[in-house]
Amino acid sequence: MEKDIVIKDKNTDQLSSQTAPLPREGQGGESVGASPLIERKYLVTFILITTLFALWGFANDITNPMVAAFQTLMELSAAKASMVQFAFYGGYATMAIPAALFIRKYSYKVGVLIGLGLYAVGAFLFIPAAQFQEFTYFCISLYILTFGLAFLETSANPFILSLGSKENSTRRLNLAQAFNPVGSLSGMAVASFIVLPNLISDHRDAAGRIIYHGLSEAEKANIRLHDLAVIRNPYVAIGLVVLVMFIIIALTKMPSLKGSVSRDSIATDKTASATLSRLWSNRIYRNGVFAQVMYVAAQIMVWTFIIQYADHLGIDKATAQRYNILAMSLSLTGRFVGTYIMKYINQRRLLAIFGIGATACTLGAICIEGMMGLYSLVLISLFMSIMFPSIYGIALENVRSEDTSLGAAFLVMAIVGGALMPPLQGFIIDQKLIMGWPAVNVSFVLPFICFVMITIYGFWTYKVRIKN
Repeated sequence: MEKDIVIKDKNTDQLSSQTAPLPREGQGGESVGASPLIERKYLVTFILITTLFALWGFANDITNPMVAAFQTLMELSAAKASMVQFAFYGGYATMAIPAALFIRKYSYKVGVLIGLGLYAVGAFLFIPAAQFQEFTYFCISLYILTFGLAFLETSANPFILSLGSKENSTRRLNLAQAFNPVGSLSGMAVASFIVLPNLISDHRDAAGRIIYHGLSEAEKANIRLHDLAVIRNPYVAIGLVVLVMFIIIALTKMPSLKGSVSRDSIATDKTASATLSRLWSNRIYRNGVFAQVMYVAAQIMVWTFIIQYADHLGIDKATAQRYNILAMSLSLTGRFVGTYIMKYINQRRLLAIFGIGATACTLGAICIEGMMGLYSLVLISLFMSIMFPSIYGIALENVRSEDTSLGAAFLVMAIVGGALMPPLQGFIIDQKLIMGWPAVNVSFVLPFICFVMITIYGFWTYKVRIKN
């Protein structure tokens, strides 16, 4: 079997594709080769681009607990409050393809700079949103912010894959993605220790009831003014950090790599239609996009509704968010451990194994009431840890180099799963009880189905690999 590898053309500073035999298989199914994981000439670029993974991790996971915060503060149903996630992840779906087409024409670095600029604009729009006290304005701000994240992910993920040999590309992406939970933990910590404890709207009486719901409209208006300012400030602060990163990356020389870079392919493939045809005919890629939709949907549902699950047990939001931090810590640990294990176990097999673990823990969150159910829900994150970069790397592994940017765009666009599924789960939670069982427990049937699909994808791609 043959596959494309990516090399650098010294005269054009671009990439071209060549055909080479697959690397030799090790006993664990892992490719063995002499190529370093990160070449020295790419080290500075790798470090700077890897910091971006932490930046969008921060945005993702400071936003998840805002669903519960807005639900109380704006007195919304769980389904309507989850429109925060619809706006957030809908931005990815809207901008992923335009971002890929832009990168095909220019470069990954330019895509990164556009992404950082849009990220900052969306963050600063929280200032007028808080002033006008409109839930819709916050959703619009998040929608624009994630235009920037779509550019960043569409640029950064394939950029990392391109910084070295293809045989190590999935491990290299897992290493870079391991810093995503660092940003996520930072976002969760800010939410848990700065935002949620200072929300007056979540204060409770001795019986655990939220006092805010019984106040007059005038009293509620004053509390909204205060609490929306508390929600606004971290976004403004991260906007300033993003501007600093924009300046640093703009001033740093990086490889001029593009998503569509072979000069021969540019001459023969003047439109995206040929790329789309090749991608669609690639079963591993096509099914990988579906698996990525399932993964992102499951991840967002698990991390968004931990707070609602804990709330059902009488735990306040600030305390419940600490369980989210524990979940993210497990995800971070799993990402580093999983990246190491991939030296010995093929990433497809490992994806299937972790899928089984996530499925089992989700079943525990559904079937077990009380704290043990909550612990099962938290433990899912350990097994989710390697899923996003592994699916991403597996799906793109046999994609031609000139198709990478558009292929990456559809994998980023798959993040739309995080926009579509949480409102449905919120609707289920709003039912309170389903056939006598807590609706919040029943709602995790949705991520359960997702993890089953991911497990099947892991086993299927492993069997395909073995046959070839």
